[in-house]
Amino acid sequence: MSDPSNGPTRPAILGGEAVRPSGPPDWPLRDEAVLDVLKLAWESGTWGHYHGGHVKQLSDRVSRMLAVEHVIPCASGTVAIELALRGLKIGPGDEVILSAYDFKGNFQNILTLGAVPVLVDVGERDWHLSTADLKAAVTPQTKALLVSHLHGGMVAMPAVMEFARENKLPVIEDACQMPGAVIGGRQAGTWGDIGIWSFGGSKLLTAGRGGLLYTNRADVAQRVHLYAHRGNESYPLSELQAAVLGPQLDALEQRNATRASNVKELRELLLTIPGLHPFTESLTDSQPGFYKLGLQFETALWGGLSRDRFAQAMRAEGIAIDPGFRSLHRIHSARRFRTASLLREADRADEQVLTLHHPILLTESAAELREIAISARKIRDHAEEIAKLKAE
Repeated sequence: MSDPSNGPTRPAILGGEAVRPSGPPDWPLRDEAVLDVLKLAWESGTWGHYHGGHVKQLSDRVSRMLAVEHVIPCASGTVAIELALRGLKIGPGDEVILSAYDFKGNFQNILTLGAVPVLVDVGERDWHLSTADLKAAVTPQTKALLVSHLHGGMVAMPAVMEFARENKLPVIEDACQMPGAVIGGRQAGTWGDIGIWSFGGSKLLTAGRGGLLYTNRADVAQRVHLYAHRGNESYPLSELQAAVLGPQLDALEQRNATRASNVKELRELLLTIPGLHPFTESLTDSQPGFYKLGLQFETALWGGLSRDRFAQAMRAEGIAIDPGFRSLHRIHSARRFRTASLLREADRADEQVLTLHHPILLTESAAELREIAISARKIRDHAEEIAKLKAE
């Protein structure tokens, strides 16, 4: 690691020494408990069974953990969102409200059913769905709300649910990025009518692929089963995938606590770096999950250095920071959605969101956290020079 006491050093993107020459930590972890269940699945042969018991054990465990009656594992979080929409009978001409800054798969799932995404702006502190904009989005065609907790931020679910009850609208709560997190004293994903998890290869709980939806609404679960069962599961989670998720659930609470503690320390380290602000926590009795740590990057305070070039420079230092999602109205034809208001903050989010990938947040070394701030300071000291680099 470069020694900051020796004075400024050149950033790696300009030919200097990288702060973390080995690069970011690997994911998934080399977890002995996961290896043990893989061996057991091989020895028992359940890895190749249609019904080897692992999927049912996972479903039962999530049901107890979240106090939900129906848990439906499936092939991905994206599939789970589609099944949730189908479970709510969303169809052609219906409108579904969601944030203008969101995962594009959620938008595309709405289109897949012939429905219309209605985009609302985001709040300025953490670029999550602005509950103040919901009222203007509702029409007689509005049939559901889809809300996502992203990058360590949280949607204000108490306000969302109050609005939903007043307008008799069901809520799909996408908690793919934060299993085990707590919002307003309740598990993330359990506020809405339907909650969603993802087990994608980079997620906090990973099986390479996979996901699930959960609900206390028997009618929703019945519709999902009728659609997805065609003599067999159409969108299955495999027995082997379910098996490797068990040990990760065992460790989830402790790992979430470690990530939260490290984020708290990292926030303090970043306070001294103008123009690089972690998303602001604003809900009480809450503990977000950190699949990503969201950061707001203010180009004007970085000598004209763009958000994307800053991320490239941090990557060169061995820090896993990337640009966030594109805002939905910036990447889809205006004919495919409706807006409820001006999307000023979503425009800013499109240009300024950065995300720090989570593996570094499990470190037991304060020095590794300092490396993130050291890298950012190196880049800041040479921001104007980096900004002049030719695009690759």
